[in-house]
Amino acid sequence: MLKKLLITSMAMATVMPAFATELVVYSARADELLKPVVQKYQQKTGVKITLVNDKAGPLVEKLKAEGKNTKADVLITVDGGNLWQAAQAGVLRPITSSTLKSNIPANLRDPNNQWFGLSVRARTIFYNPSKVKANELSTYADLANSKWKGKLCLRTSNNVYNQSLVATMITHNGQAKTEQIVKGWVNNLATAPFANDTALLEAIDAGRCDVGIANTYYFGRLLAKKPKANIKVFFADQNGKGTHVNVSGAGVVKHSDSPAEAQKFIEWLSGSEAQNLFTDLNYEYPANPAISADPVLIGWGNFKRDIINVSVAGSNQAKAIQTMKKAGYK
Repeated sequence: MLKKLLITSMAMATVMPAFATELVVYSARADELLKPVVQKYQQKTGVKITLVNDKAGPLVEKLKAEGKNTKADVLITVDGGNLWQAAQAGVLRPITSSTLKSNIPANLRDPNNQWFGLSVRARTIFYNPSKVKANELSTYADLANSKWKGKLCLRTSNNVYNQSLVATMITHNGQAKTEQIVKGWVNNLATAPFANDTALLEAIDAGRCDVGIANTYYFGRLLAKKPKANIKVFFADQNGKGTHVNVSGAGVVKHSDSPAEAQKFIEWLSGSEAQNLFTDLNYEYPANPAISADPVLIGWGNFKRDIINVSVAGSNQAKAIQTMKKAGYK
């Protein structure tokens, strides 16, 4: 009997896949944000997750260099432009998942299902209410109007967030018209472009500039530290295409040794537990429309979103960089 049981167990072992006890996640997200999410999943499933952190570009290059020898199972990064680049580099594999298709709207995922958005941020207009009235604001293009001369603040053009905004504008307006808009922005700058959104928002608060463009989650972070900051949010283009949104997202690494387990992890990230963590910890909007945003975000009001597929941020990225350079945007 013992011999028969042993033979049966051996036979089952040959046909049943080994359970993955560890996933290696290459992440370009802030460690302090992702760690609580990862810990929650580990507690829930017993699967150990090892995070390898770097910027998106180096992580993609690392995956390309490692090829079949990589230990990575999941790539997590910010911005549709970066996710598109990863897919183009051939380091991700398509995912067939009814869960992800149900949880994540089509415009927030790769058309070829190689990556899925997990959290949403709006890149919109912020202003100093002591200097600007909300009814003076309207569109991204209007910030090129001479009435904003010496009043506008921007982040540097080498940042992927602004590249993605301009890439989307090119789709809607064409490259020539977008170049004119960006030239107008440059002409209206109050000071040299900032290295990050936080510094830009602090400049608006201090009165160094009246208006600027930034991601909403930076505003949430700033308010958590400085609740009385003299800044308000204005959702752009509400009478047109809507406010530009982008995502953080994830995909299964092409040469993962545990693709099924990696997919389960991404599916969990699209569900209620993880989605609530993303919005509560980092003031991001859930990618899953069934999940409510953090009360702070709800307090900013509802807004119409541009529903263009976020992959355009990648497919038009080269044109966006060229346009910004020609416009003198540094």
